[in-house]
Amino acid sequence: MEQSMVVNLEKKTGKSLDEWIKLIKITGLQKHTEMINYLKTEYGFTHGFANLVALKARGTDAGSAANTKDLVDAQYKGKETLRPMYDRLIKEIQKFGKDVEVAPKNAYVSIRRKKQFAILQPSTKIRLDVGINLKGVEPAGKLEKSGSFNSMVSHRVRVEKAEDVDKELFNWLKQAYDAAG
Repeated sequence: MEQSMVVNLEKKTGKSLDEWIKLIKITGLQKHTEMINYLKTEYGFTHGFANLVALKARGTDAGSAANTKDLVDAQYKGKETLRPMYDRLIKEIQKFGKDVEVAPKNAYVSIRRKKQFAILQPSTKIRLDVGINLKGVEPAGKLEKSGSFNSMVSHRVRVEKAEDVDKELFNWLKQAYDAAG
């Protein structure tokens, strides 16, 4: 999706993403919102294109990390006891199908098919939260409503020890994967 936005940006504006990044850097603007407002006001950008340029100019999007592994490593710095649980989750989720996309962000990892169906987020030093999109499913057992945890998912499972990464959790993740196809 990002690549098509980059192509469309140049088609619609006549300037490449790199040219827009140089232009925004010349302004001296530092804050994300300032950059977006500037591009919208001065050049008539839509929010999506302005956001893309601002993220790239600031180097704060997931794709700007030298390596997505760096993003994951940073998430688990000081939370190393959670990393084996994360690694196991990723390994098993990728077995659902070749269309599973693992997209590390700054604070969490997005798990997508045609749309996002889960997120993995080390929320504290001792807890990895697994956010799952299971619209219409009632909370049961460890599966709870996401509440204020994250609005991008409907449910959450709190993982604090290796035994929490179990068949029940993978069944919910598989159900969410199936619904995202």
